[in-house]
Amino acid sequence: MISFRDFALRRGSLRLLSGVDLTLHAGWRVGVIGRNGCGKSSLFAAIRGELEADAGDLDLPTRLRIASVAQETPSLPDPALDFVLSGDRAVHQAIRAEAEAMQAEDWEAVAEAHHRLEELGGYDAGARAGRLLHGLGFPATTHQRPVAEFSGGWRVRLNLARALMTPSDLLLLDEPTNHLDLDAVLWLEQWLLKYQGTLLLISHDREFLDGVSTHTLHLHEGRARLYVGDYTAFERQRAEHLRQQQIAFEKEQAERAHLQSFIDRFRAKASKARQAQSRIKRLAKLAGTEAVRAERALRIEFAEPAKLPFSLIRLEGLDAGYRADARRSEPEDGLPGEHDAAADVVVLRQVGFALEAGDRVALLGPNGAGKSTLVKTLVGALPPLSGERAGHPDLRIGYFAQHTVESLREGASPIDHLRDIAPDVATQEFRDFLGRWNFPGDRAFEPVDHFSGGERARLALALIAWRRPNVLLLDEPTNHLDLDMREALAEALAVFSGAIVLVSHDRHLIGLVCDRFWRVADGRVEEFDGDLDGYAAWLRSRGAEPRREATAARPVAVATPRPARSDDRQLRRHRTRLEQIEARVAAIEAETGAIAERLADPTLYSDSLELARLGQAQAGLANERATLEAEWESLYAQLEAG
Repeated sequence: MISFRDFALRRGSLRLLSGVDLTLHAGWRVGVIGRNGCGKSSLFAAIRGELEADAGDLDLPTRLRIASVAQETPSLPDPALDFVLSGDRAVHQAIRAEAEAMQAEDWEAVAEAHHRLEELGGYDAGARAGRLLHGLGFPATTHQRPVAEFSGGWRVRLNLARALMTPSDLLLLDEPTNHLDLDAVLWLEQWLLKYQGTLLLISHDREFLDGVSTHTLHLHEGRARLYVGDYTAFERQRAEHLRQQQIAFEKEQAERAHLQSFIDRFRAKASKARQAQSRIKRLAKLAGTEAVRAERALRIEFAEPAKLPFSLIRLEGLDAGYRADARRSEPEDGLPGEHDAAADVVVLRQVGFALEAGDRVALLGPNGAGKSTLVKTLVGALPPLSGERAGHPDLRIGYFAQHTVESLREGASPIDHLRDIAPDVATQEFRDFLGRWNFPGDRAFEPVDHFSGGERARLALALIAWRRPNVLLLDEPTNHLDLDMREALAEALAVFSGAIVLVSHDRHLIGLVCDRFWRVADGRVEEFDGDLDGYAAWLRSRGAEPRREATAARPVAVATPRPARSDDRQLRRHRTRLEQIEARVAAIEAETGAIAERLADPTLYSDSLELARLGQAQAGLANERATLEAEWESLYAQLEAG
């Protein structure tokens, strides 16, 4: 249990949080949300003991084991698997002790190391570390490669895997889906559902929050308010709370006006003096309810393209990849050592399709399958190894990728970046444009050096919008963007009249923007006839973890296999247990649905005890379902083997 009592945090003269009074119970999965700069990361630093509270108390259980993702990874020679395994320090030390004892032929020390590993349950530690790497997108061929060979984004994944490997009672994850693709996000969602400790999760991915969180902690204007339920439930509850607050404010203002009118009329009359004094006291005791302040809605736009031909890009019989004489800064998707520099690397074969005005395409596919290669080929950054890429003479591409953000010039302001593109445009026109992208006033003249990741990404998108493209090729545009900016981006893309090709792990953005899916897998690009749930099922059919798709209602996807020996009692018991699990999961779903209906009732939020009870019941059902599904997968695997 984590308790905050009149807790306050400051950063210099800036107040981040004050008057925080709340308790987080063991086993909760809490989504921590709020606009950039509201204090989410500082709150995590306080929980880790890296920041002292400026007022009040933060109480943590004694001997609480906390795991979190390191911000940096040194350039280590250690193999990736060993680096992840070192997250479980005790097991890692026992394994090293065993290896050193074996090398020294100290058999007594070997026996002690074996005994220690048995005590720690560490014999499967290597397999667990390997599963974490696999789930986060690392092919088996990279598990023994040195950490130093991985690029920055892949080192972030290594840090995440190491944190998940660390035994913990409290897991702190700050934007864990950044630098992950959709496949890894689906896997991580399932892993977190089975986590037995308490989870605090900072994320701007609403679908991810909906899939994982049992509670939502909203940080806003220096305050922290805890809501029962996921992000969608939070939105519903907050809207109702703000509505009730506005009603209370208007009612109070009417009462104030009535009291003040009586006081002004009768204060000077002796016969009414007592009543006037009574009303003065009543006026002083009114609660002082605040009016609901309308939050500034963020609106951005991609202007109508200057020219919009119907057929924009056409690929015919195209092989996409990398030529032997092309020197790349890093291999495809940043994975080291997967390609032979002495030969052409064909990533995708016989690609053929046309991109037309109004197309909204999401690229789906396993990590490393070639999504980024396809985008670079569409851009023209990678010439075809064979076949043809044809673009309309009026084609104008807006391309966003991670290097777009990283290429912003240090020391230069947003105005400077726009002037590089259009040197003859008046400064006021730049200011008007940047104001629409939430760089108002003097912010447009500030150097980007101290901009947050989200502000840099927003500026990179603004520079693309200035050019008025008719094709947008967006490779993970939402990394570092907060929820408000993601919603604004989705709205802007939804009305963009040109064509869009999108690679993203944000399922909410994909669902709002895209109506076509291209699956990139096994060296081919094919149209996928299905939605994101269908794609998750396809991933599972390939043997990807987790076996159960992210949004599946039941853990069963195929019929229970018939064992070779029908008289085997053990297998019959397994089949019986599978049926019991399936029945219980169905019952859990019904109970969860009933709770969701109760939480949808606005009148419920006046009863804090009932809210807490429903929240605990919801969390308990989610944990029970995760445990049952893990058991189901184990039994199913045994039946398959039988």
